[in-house]
Amino acid sequence: MITIGGVEFDLKLSFLIVYSTVVPMIDYYNHQITGTKAYDRLLLYFIIPMFIIVFVMRMSPRDFGFQIGNWRIGLLWTIVGCIGMAIILWFVGRTPGMQQYYSARAPQETGRLIFLNGVDLFGWEFMWRGLMLFTFARYFGPGPAILLQAVPFAFMHLGKPEIETLSTIFGGAIFGLIAWQSQSFIYPWLIHWFIASYTMLIALGRF
Repeated sequence: MITIGGVEFDLKLSFLIVYSTVVPMIDYYNHQITGTKAYDRLLLYFIIPMFIIVFVMRMSPRDFGFQIGNWRIGLLWTIVGCIGMAIILWFVGRTPGMQQYYSARAPQETGRLIFLNGVDLFGWEFMWRGLMLFTFARYFGPGPAILLQAVPFAFMHLGKPEIETLSTIFGGAIFGLIAWQSQSFIYPWLIHWFIASYTMLIALGRF
């Protein structure tokens, strides 16, 4: 704890809030580190936070959802989420805005598309449904944490098709709920990976 101007600031919480604000800005301005966006995001959203957790905060990654957790609940959510989103995206993914945006950005090779989405979103999901969700839950409780972690996640979708961006505060909160119930970020990652890959494949005319 540190006091500035008579106001107390928790060092761990303050650091993580600043980090989770600055990193999306670095991401947004396309500062290249490895030359591949997915690898850059894995570094910024997973590898560096994991280093901070283990070597700076001296805590276990399990405390931030880096575990299988309750696999029964997680697997059920994953199956239901993927099936439900497949039905929704079958229609939404064919709208002009979604088609135009994703067809211009999706890798043409199916295997590469699926692989890079998995790498990219692994870091994203650990950042929001792992690091920040479980940090906020310790300080504010799970309810506020589920909503708080969805806010920066939603803002990171600005510039994408409007129908997608407007839905992300709700989608992010649902992902947070799944992560909290399963005590793992893995299941939101699997669902998000499916959503992103399926959306791009529809845009490319593969479905």
